[in-house]
Amino acid sequence: MKPLVRTAALSGYVELSRSLGIDPQALMKRVGLDTADLAVQDRWISGAATAHLLELSAAASHHEDFGLLLAERRRFSNLGPISLVVREEPDVRSALGVLLRHEHMYNEALHTRLSEGNGLATLKVDVRLGEAMRARQATELAVGAYLRVLRGFLEPRWQPLSVWFTHAAPADSGTHRRLFGLGVEFDREFDGIVFYAGDLDAPNAMADPQLRTYARQYFEAIAVPRDTSEPDRVRELIEALLPTGRCSVDQVARSLGVDRRTVHRHLASSGETFSSLLDTTRARLAEQFVANPRRSLTEISDLLGFSSLSAFSRWFRGHFGCSAREWRNRRSSRQG
Repeated sequence: MKPLVRTAALSGYVELSRSLGIDPQALMKRVGLDTADLAVQDRWISGAATAHLLELSAAASHHEDFGLLLAERRRFSNLGPISLVVREEPDVRSALGVLLRHEHMYNEALHTRLSEGNGLATLKVDVRLGEAMRARQATELAVGAYLRVLRGFLEPRWQPLSVWFTHAAPADSGTHRRLFGLGVEFDREFDGIVFYAGDLDAPNAMADPQLRTYARQYFEAIAVPRDTSEPDRVRELIEALLPTGRCSVDQVARSLGVDRRTVHRHLASSGETFSSLLDTTRARLAEQFVANPRRSLTEISDLLGFSSLSAFSRWFRGHFGCSAREWRNRRSSRQG
């Protein structure tokens, strides 16, 4: 399937669009997305749809710098759980190393490489969307976001030696020069940032050495391998979509950037169906939620995507052989 990106990639999109006089909801609908998708930044959506949305937004707003304007709204926390580990690494080199090794955890379309030579470090950014399409805005957003990360490690006014883009220069490069400095160049061999290699040895200004071990232990518990299977990707999307009440095979297919038949075909090759994954995911979450006495059954019903408490109750009894309240009481008595 085509690469996905976390909805955090569009953090600030709605606000920026409205400030530039364009309708974010209408544009998102054109590419099969919904502004409701952005409510939780850990959901996954199609990378191609995201890139297409950025191109449409740049054209509608008459701002060739749309991707960069969005990058300026980027916060370190937009990286998700990995940000907790990266910010505690002792120096820029190790922090970037963690970020690049695990970039599939926040953006599957990004393929970034760091190389060194002749006293220079080069961060090459490659956006691969699984199909031939314009990705100027997505590329500039990614490069701009990496610059903000580097400034977080170093200092807010830090400037690279140069920033290169493979695409042609915009009619007005004012935003590019304001953000990147005078070293920004277009029609070059790659997209990325060039800076002194010595900057990689600089202490990470955000790090707290006492927290590093705890951050690493936390991350190791949640880290996922790069070769996540298709059923695993569908499970992640089901878990993210259940609380919205919009968890369906069509919604999952839209998030993956494919049609529902493709989802069914990939799951069938692994001996799974969408219904079986939905049921097992609900069962796993139900055990966690019902075991917590602070959660009401009505709240749990909503979190699991049921239309009513009665529908949840029927499903729970059919799956566990007793009511949710009975299951909770039995567990509580065993633990007591």
